Amino acid sequence: MLNILYFARLREDLGTDQENLDMPANISTTAELRNLLMARGEQWQKALSSEGLLVAVNQGVSDWNTTLDGSEEVAFFPPVTGG
Repeated sequence: MLNILYFARLREDLGTDQENLDMPANISTTAELRNLLMARGEQWQKALSSEGLLVAVNQGVSDWNTTLDGSEEVAFFPPVTGG
């Protein structure tokens, strides 16, 4: 089971900070997972298609080609800015 976390603005836009998801058989990468979540509707598509969106797998920054086996923690977060 995937443990999916949403941080910062995503948490606010989606109305949740985390969820557990049984990974469908046709999902094997972080990009495919993001596409699956965006298919939930306009709100999800807008939030998860934002430019610069970052993904982490098991607390390590990853890319959209990172493979998943279904037991990971996957976190989505907007780019971090500060100063």
